[in-house]
Order: sequence, then structure tokens, then C-alpha cells
Amino acid sequence: MLEKYMFGDPEAGTVLIQPVDGHDLEGIENEVSLIAANCGKYFHLIAVKVGDWNADLSPWKAPAVFGKENFGEGAEETLKQILKLCADRTKTYYIGGYSLAGLFALWAACRTDLFRGVAAASPSVWFPGFADYLKENEIKTGAVYLSLGDREEKSRNPVLATVGDRIREAYALLSERGVKCVLEWNEGNHFKDADVRTAKAFSWVINNRNDSCEYGFAEQEKD
Repeated sequence: MLEKYMFGDPEAGTVLIQPVDGHDLEGIENEVSLIAANCGKYFHLIAVKVGDWNADLSPWKAPAVFGKENFGEGAEETLKQILKLCADRTKTYYIGGYSLAGLFALWAACRTDLFRGVAAASPSVWFPGFADYLKENEIKTGAVYLSLGDREEKSRNPVLATVGDRIREAYALLSERGVKCVLEWNEGNHFKDADVRTAKAFSWVINNRNDSCEYGFAEQEKD
């Protein structure tokens, strides 16, 4: 069972879903304040704390890229738990997060058309196989925010160093498919201002949702 932390107005019609770890929670109140200042709208943010970051947010197994911890395939179960939080279809739901949570949000929007927008801040689009997955699957949302730190692609790790090319490819692909999309470059490496970057991501999708999009209200895609 996922551990949940609630912020904002629980009666608000705009609901933000964000997978987090302990580090994210340290900056979550600042993130919420920034979103409120940028949007001027009432919203409810549900921070979903995952137990095993590399396992619970990974769509499939992959070898370790840094350290010794491999990536699992727990994203499907995590998504099932998150969808239970989105039962009130009179509300508008967005999903997003930072790093691997940003990748999870992009993947989740390929699995369900529930989310009106995706806020992917410094997403781990270097994840093995994800670029091909995005090419082969339709993303079922009308607005996607992508960002990256301008030093992230300068990593000495050869896998992490591909993140710049992968995010440019994702932006081009989504734009060509008619998704309202932006790619913003932030100053610094992957570990700078995660709360600020995530706030910018959610603020953009709230303010730029595509109301003409057919997605945002249907059930999870059936296998």
C-alpha cells in the first residue's frame, strides 16, 4: 500500500499526483507554495511515497546504471494503486514528478488516458528501452512539460549522458504528434532545485491544458 501525503484543498477540482521519496518530501511544501503562486488556482496535491524507488517506478527490468541496484518492473502495480486515487471523474487529474518519477509519469500516460497533463521534470528518459517505447506507443494526454538541467547531459556516465539527446527526441516526437509540449532547460545538474523544477512543471500543465483534447476522462486502457 502506498503512503500518501495531502496538500492543498481536498475539495479542489484540480488534482496533482506525484510519486515521491523522502528527499522530495523535504521540499514539497515549497513546491506547493510555488504552484499556488504560479497558477492562482485551487488544487489538491497527492504525494505518493514509493517504497523502492528503482523498483516501484520502473516499467520493466533494467541493469543498474549507477551503483549496484538494478531497476525492477513495479510501475504497473504502482499505477494501479494511483488510479484508485482518481475515482472521482468530476475532477481533473495531472501526473508528474522528478527524475524516475518523471519517467513514470510519461509511461503512465501511455497506459491510461485519465491524466489531462504530464509534468516531467528532469525525467530519466535515458532509461534503457524507453525511447523506443515512446515511439511505439501513443501518449494519451494533451499537454506534456519536459525539462532538463543544462549540465545533466555532461555526465561521465555514458548512459546518463544520453539524456539530452533522448529528451530532445521526446519533445520532437510529441510535438509532431500534436501534443501541446514544451522543453525547458534549467541551470545546473540533476540535483539542483528539484522542488522548484517540479513546481514549474505542474504549473505549466495546469496553465496550458488542452481542453480540446479527447483524452482526460476515460478508463484505464485495457490490455
